[in-house]
Amino acid sequence: MSLETNHSIHAVLLMHCPDQPGIIAVVTDFINVNGGNIVYLDQHVDRANGIFFMRVEWDLTRFNIPQEKIEDYFNTLYAQKYDMYFRLYFSDYRPKMAIFVSKMSHCLYDILARYTAGEWNVEIPVIISNHPNLESVARRFGIPYEIFSITKDTKAEQEAKELCLLKKYGIDFIVLARYMQVVSPDFIRHYPNKIINIHHSFLPAFIGAKPYHAAFERGVKLIGATSHYVTTDLDAGPIIEQDIVRISHKDTVENLIHKGQDLEKIVLSRAVEKHIERKVLTYKNKTVVFN
Repeated sequence: MSLETNHSIHAVLLMHCPDQPGIIAVVTDFINVNGGNIVYLDQHVDRANGIFFMRVEWDLTRFNIPQEKIEDYFNTLYAQKYDMYFRLYFSDYRPKMAIFVSKMSHCLYDILARYTAGEWNVEIPVIISNHPNLESVARRFGIPYEIFSITKDTKAEQEAKELCLLKKYGIDFIVLARYMQVVSPDFIRHYPNKIINIHHSFLPAFIGAKPYHAAFERGVKLIGATSHYVTTDLDAGPIIEQDIVRISHKDTVENLIHKGQDLEKIVLSRAVEKHIERKVLTYKNKTVVFN
């Protein structure tokens, strides 16, 4: 395997299928006999359910099959035969990400800092909010900021307008960067496993508007954050990334909030990065996250 050059286009194949002998050989042979150079391969077997997962990436510089025909070839020759679910991606396409925010800015600033530093192969065409509070942040980074005020009575109408806007911008996936609205099942249906959320990991023990205060009163010793794909089961979608930080009796509520928010932005950015790099495979309500 060789390292990627700055100008070569890579293909990324994410797949899972019933576990059976020879799957790795079948896929790698497809790449090798057609002149591809494999630069990454990782696999996992879920022995309890008998499912094989794999991510393989290869250089297309000398690949014999035209880029636009690879998916059809692979589906016809292998996917149907081995009952594979697969997705094919190419490094010359920059996915388009929309950010949803409310009033808290810590996750938004972290994402935009990484974006402007060129850390991610992604575009951010628009930021959407239900409040005007963070419009100045979007303006500072030169990104359109669209406000959709949502109430119980206007939710369906406003979400329909949001979906039209997302379609206009060609959005591939959405990041809820502390967006304090429950997204409706109809909205989620348009972006299955393509909406990434972040929240503290006190749930379900400490619910409500002030979880850090409640945790402080109980003397908790760990603060956590969880980033996951959004499903209709509130805050219970497939988990992409989690982390924790220890606290003690010396920490005040303010310390807890600061440490918690710092953890939230780090965990969310890790999850977003894995999604952009096409290193997350969902199966049922779990994920396989490749290194």
